[in-house]
Amino acid sequence: MIDKNGKVFVAGHRGLVGSAIVRGLEEKGYTNIITRAHKELDLTDQAAVFSFFEKEKPEYVVLAAAHVGGINANQTYPADFIYINSIIQCNVIKASHDNKVKKLLFLGSSCIYPKMAPQPIKESYLLTGPLEETNEGYAIAKISGMEMCKFFKRQYGDDFISCMPTNLYGPNDNFDLENSHVLPAMIRKFHEAKVSGKDEVELWGDGSPLREFLYVDDMADACIYLLENYSGEEHVNIGTGKEITIKALAEMVRDIVGFKGEIRWNTDMPNGTPRKLCDVTKLHDIGWKEKVDLPEGIRLEYEWFLAQDEKDLKL
Repeated sequence: MIDKNGKVFVAGHRGLVGSAIVRGLEEKGYTNIITRAHKELDLTDQAAVFSFFEKEKPEYVVLAAAHVGGINANQTYPADFIYINSIIQCNVIKASHDNKVKKLLFLGSSCIYPKMAPQPIKESYLLTGPLEETNEGYAIAKISGMEMCKFFKRQYGDDFISCMPTNLYGPNDNFDLENSHVLPAMIRKFHEAKVSGKDEVELWGDGSPLREFLYVDDMADACIYLLENYSGEEHVNIGTGKEITIKALAEMVRDIVGFKGEIRWNTDMPNGTPRKLCDVTKLHDIGWKEKVDLPEGIRLEYEWFLAQDEKDLKL
């Protein structure tokens, strides 16, 4: 059982994932949520992290902080992705152990699984084959964090659990075309093309890869559900168990945004992993299922995008 009056530290509360978890905790009646902006607490600074934990003594920790980006950013800055994410994880997990945190939830990423993993991807497929080269640095860091939680549980009995969310989207998404993920990038491209009167939008690849998408507030609800109901050693996939081609996704986003032009596929650019669908049997067996379907979620994200001032968007 989780004490809703206990101190809950959400690391990475300003990002897509962390902000949704804070919203979810508040909606469920959690009264003592602790957050720190990067300028207040640099999670790559071990001394600062250890000092924060010793002073604040959080009882529960959600480790949603990460250095993230799309295919282009992962290919260009692999050293940054493996180093920054690894050091954040090491600092927060060790500080949580040293300060006797009652429960910690670590968030992984779907890129942890082998590039050619059988579909749908079961939790047991972790570490059974080579990773996708375009985001290998980030994936290795995330795998390390999940394994740390498992080994701290095994060696010390710490109630540290991990989950593996599928591709996420929603409020506070990153719309910077240099390092955003595919769905927010499409929203921005189609919106700007509509506003400027363009007759076509270029997208990378050939549109054939299959992807699964989960609205971020559903993801937060699942994370809180796991905090309250799960203490197993193995990580848990969080997703919908449903997939769509990038081509069909692009057409859906184009229609929701209201762009009337054509889509031109640049086949000189990479597709990424051909298919990534999570097996969510375990999550369903624990008792959780998503509520927001993809068209509704895209409409909600586009409405959020339109409501922001340009200076507040991550462009």
